[in-house]
Formats: sequence, C-alpha cells, structure tokens
Amino acid sequence: MLEALDQIEREAHAALEAAADGAALEAWRIAFIGPKGRVKAALGATREVPADQRAAYGKRVNALAADLEARFKQKQGSAGAAPRPSSGPRVDLTEPGVVESQGLGRRHIVLRVRDELCDVFARMGFNVAQGPEVEDDEHNFVKLNIPADHPARDPADNFYVDDPARTQRPRMLRSQTSTVQIRIMEQASAAARGNPAAVGGLAAPIRIVAPGRVYRPDTVDATHSFMFHQIEGLAVDRGTTMAELKSTLLHFARAYFGPDTEVRLRPSFFPFTEPSAEFDMKIRLRPDQPVRWMELGGCGMVHPNVLRACGIDPEVWTGFAFGFGIERLAMGKYGIPDIRMLYENDLRFLKQI
Repeated sequence: MLEALDQIEREAHAALEAAADGAALEAWRIAFIGPKGRVKAALGATREVPADQRAAYGKRVNALAADLEARFKQKQGSAGAAPRPSSGPRVDLTEPGVVESQGLGRRHIVLRVRDELCDVFARMGFNVAQGPEVEDDEHNFVKLNIPADHPARDPADNFYVDDPARTQRPRMLRSQTSTVQIRIMEQASAAARGNPAAVGGLAAPIRIVAPGRVYRPDTVDATHSFMFHQIEGLAVDRGTTMAELKSTLLHFARAYFGPDTEVRLRPSFFPFTEPSAEFDMKIRLRPDQPVRWMELGGCGMVHPNVLRACGIDPEVWTGFAFGFGIERLAMGKYGIPDIRMLYENDLRFLKQI
C-alpha cells in the first residue's frame, strides 16, 4: 500500500511539471487532490490496510496530500495561472442571504375582470349578490317565465343533475346567473311580509349585480365554452324605465372601456324581460383586424310575470335586468381573440395580461 502511494507521488510530480497552462493545472488538481482525486481515494482505502500498518499509512497519505497541495499552489503562482473557475461571484457567507425574486403571482384575468366590473357597478349603487351553482328547475326556468316547452329547457342544452323526465323539479348546473335575481327578489318579498311600510310586496328598492359561473353544453370555439362566467344586474324600483337601463349600460361601458366607447341596443326577445334587447359594443380584438360590433349580453325590463312569481306587484314596482359574459368583456378590453386562451394556463399569455 505504501508503494502505491509512492507511485501516486511520482506520477503527480511528473504531471505537475508538464502542466503548461491554467487548464492543464486545473485538470491536474482535479485528478490528484480534488474531492474525487487519487489522494482522496487513497485516504478512503485506509480501512483495507492491515491494522498494524494503518498509522504509518495514514501519516504517509496526509504528508502526500500536504506536499501536493503546496506544490500546486507554488506552480499556480509561478505560472500566473488563473484561479479555478467559479460558478458565480464569490459570496461572503457571513453576510445575510439574498433571495432572488422569482416574480410575484397574480390573479387570473377572469377573476380580475370580475372584480373590476363589481367595482364599477358598486360606484353606481349596485350591491354584489351570490347564489348556488346547482339550481332547481323552478329558479332556473319556471320563475323566469320560461315555459315547459321552451327550447332552452331541452336536456341536450343543459347539465341536469336529476333526470327531468322523472323528477318534477329537477336540479341542474345553472345556465344563467338570472337565478340569483329570482332568489334576491324572493328574499326581499318574504322580508316585506308583515311590514306595514311594505307596498306591493317590497319594503325597499333592489339594486344588485350577481357574478358567477354558469354551465351550458356549447361546442367550444373562439367565442364559446361549456363553462363561463356571467355578471347579472337587477334594479327594481318605482317608475324604473328602459331609458334608465340604457343610461346605466352606457355609463358602465364608458367607465370601464373609456369615454369613446360605442355601444348599441338591438331589439331582441327573452322570456324574462319585455321589452328586450341585445347589448353590443364596438371592439377590435386584434391590431390587424377591423373594429366590429360584438355582442356582450342581453337586457330588458323585468317581465311582469317574473315579478309576480317572486311576490312583487308589477303595478307598483318595475325593474330592469342585464347579463354579460365576463370572458367577452375581458376579450373586449384586453384584445383577446380566442376565449380558449383564458383556460389554457399558458404562463406566456397570462403574464401579458
């Protein structure tokens, strides 16, 4: 074993003498005195040496390591070789650590837009209301004046939890946030019972917006998804008119999209409003595309049958309602050409918004 150390010493001296530059010197260091070098390996072999020779062997290995280390430093200084490369700047371990920032997280664009919309409507006097996503047929259709034979109730166009052919009031994933309007009006009407100040089923006006997820088995494309977000608005008061609805939507559009925003109402039909309209806005989704009208949602005056179904007298109270797709509003404001981009979880896209 001692002869093996002598052999290592001879080879190390010869190789060190032949090292002509910094690269060769660094290769020598790695081969002989580095953490995985031959001297380290020889030290690890101490356990294989007979017990009566271990002390002498260990002393010889330590002497060899010290000698080669000294020779390496001398050669390094005389040759003017550069110090061994480092993976980065030298660090003073006595200083407090510095954590390199990896970037802060942020809320998803759909949630941010939802909160921005609620903030705009809050400044217009609307409170935020919530409702369950699993609804029953009564709140999703019946009290919204949607008859039993209406195409919107077709099982192929809804996500039913219960079989509608076997259950009188089947449950379903709500297809619209209008269900929250019904629940709010029911609650307000119930609270007015026995109240001497209440007239026509209400004690005070209602003014709410209801954001939330809705579900429809639509074919996924650039503007449709089977799950998306809506924000529904409802105002019930004495003397509410279509002019007030139009003014509300115009002020909202210009507050959120800018003072030059162009909007329009197109006559339409919905079972739960009369008269009804589609709400459109001029949008440029991409810089290379022309500005075009894009439908954002529907609106209208609350149908008298809907008010009656909730215990409110339509001869005393009138109201307006509107509903927008939050994804479409996000697409309009941020120029997103495809709704699918919102749900692909591509960090390159999410970091841009």
